[in-house]
Amino acid sequence: MAKNSETSAMEIDDKKSSNSDQIGPKFSINVLQLLKSAQMQHGLRHGDYTRYRRYCTARLRRLYKSLKFTHGRGKYTRKAITESTVTEVRFLHLVLYTAERAWSHAMEKRQLPDGPNARQRIYLIGRLRKAVKWATLFSNLCAIKADPRTSLEAEAYASYMKGNLLFEQDQNWETALKNFKSARAVYEELGKYGDVENQVLCRERVEELEPSIRYCLHKIGESNVKTSELLQIGEMEGPALDLFKSKLEAVMAEARSQQAASLTEFHWLGHRFPISNAKTRVAILKAQELEKDLHVKAADSLPAEKKLVIFDKIFTAYHEARSCIRSDLASAGNAENVKDDLYGLDKAVSAVLGQRTIERNQLLVSIVKGKLTKQRDDKTGKVTKPEELVRLYDLLLQNTADLSDLVSSGRERKPEEVKFAEECELKSLAFRAERCFYLARSYSLAGKRAEAYALYCRARSHAENALKDFQRMANSDQMMIEELKTLCKECRSNSCIEHAKGIIVEEKASENLSNKISTISISGTGKKVDKFLLEKLDVYESAVGDSNVKGAARIEAFPSAFQSIARNPIVLDLAYNFIDFPSLENRMKKDRKGFISRLWR
Repeated sequence: MAKNSETSAMEIDDKKSSNSDQIGPKFSINVLQLLKSAQMQHGLRHGDYTRYRRYCTARLRRLYKSLKFTHGRGKYTRKAITESTVTEVRFLHLVLYTAERAWSHAMEKRQLPDGPNARQRIYLIGRLRKAVKWATLFSNLCAIKADPRTSLEAEAYASYMKGNLLFEQDQNWETALKNFKSARAVYEELGKYGDVENQVLCRERVEELEPSIRYCLHKIGESNVKTSELLQIGEMEGPALDLFKSKLEAVMAEARSQQAASLTEFHWLGHRFPISNAKTRVAILKAQELEKDLHVKAADSLPAEKKLVIFDKIFTAYHEARSCIRSDLASAGNAENVKDDLYGLDKAVSAVLGQRTIERNQLLVSIVKGKLTKQRDDKTGKVTKPEELVRLYDLLLQNTADLSDLVSSGRERKPEEVKFAEECELKSLAFRAERCFYLARSYSLAGKRAEAYALYCRARSHAENALKDFQRMANSDQMMIEELKTLCKECRSNSCIEHAKGIIVEEKASENLSNKISTISISGTGKKVDKFLLEKLDVYESAVGDSNVKGAARIEAFPSAFQSIARNPIVLDLAYNFIDFPSLENRMKKDRKGFISRLWR
């Protein structure tokens, strides 16, 4: 009995060892890191889903060929990827990149200029279903063939894809919320372990999932999130947020279309212009909402880069409104009343667009002024020059002139339009004073004292005239008045400085002239020759010269001077023509001819 039990135990041990040999090693994939690097390197850094989809297709083609897992020639016979098929880690890559290709194709359709129509939306949802199918297969295969960490990441990836599908379908918000939360929980746990790079990626993914979770809670009704807060969340960046942004934009467009029904008139300078086109209403309403974001009290804390982005969106909205108005004008026919209203509306929208352009350029001026005080840009390291401000003020002068011409055009001018044109003239005078000031500053840096002094005096006179006119107005711009007062003080101080420097230069001019005359000699030996830097390395003297004076730096002579070098001797063979060489005919090879060739001599 003991022998039988020993033999049975040995058989069981042999079976266990053979099974363990068949299981093989577990595969390991850092899923999030792999996908993030592929997305950032192939288009998604700039939101180009078409490029990323093509990369996934090319990657799949290379994987199929390297694995010799093609689907036959001629007739297509699909090979299924099962548990027994996965013999190396590249089979898991096949499934993962197939899911990514389907997801990127769906996102490409989502980012169409006018949004997906009904047919394209059906196709989009179909591609998302395909992505969910492959992501689920990837999760199931990783649960069997991969290590625990890879299995967890694959499960989070599948949950994220399921949440995206339900998010796009606008249904089952509870299930979508459950999937997003499960993905967030996995990434939160994975962010506590591993290397630093992987922890950062996991935390970024958690932050990207948060807006979708909050939106699902908002749709369910379990959250008190306001629409303004959702818009702030939509300003975040990341590929995982693109679907949320498109959904939020669709919701906002629907809300604007509902609000646009009440927007029947456009008010500008006492005029009321009727708006009949629904697209024009939506575009104007979108621009007005963005303008509110710029003029609220909280807008002062916004960074300048975000304000510039908002200005770009405002310009896009107003240009869209103008294109709709122009198309309505083209299709208006001979209806004079309709044409007059459309011409007036086009003029009003163009004037508001010109005002926002001036505000945007003033913001650019404030940015460049901040850089000019630092003397160097923190990001690029480039030196900021006054010429940049001169160019910006040229643009502002052109903008105010165009706006004044636009308002002044027309047969009948109302008092509001006349007053607005006068304000444009005052702004133009203030901008001219600022431009003159910074032009004088550029001349001062170039060492031209007389020109700088004259320009500072002219800028001061312009600033004083503009300040008097602004103070006469009833509702004057207090910020502009303060800027003009500061400008007057700076012009006065800088003109005094330039005057003093000019006198110093004139005083030194006679001394320099006498010194030069004293060194003059008839032989010309008294002329001082400036040495190059390489010739006076033992002397601490600048080779560049004064920063205010433009001149060539004397570092090394270029091109280098010619130097004398040794020449190879010339050999002339004079005895060649007087030598009698022996004959070599007897040593030359003779042609042997046959019998037949002798007959033809």
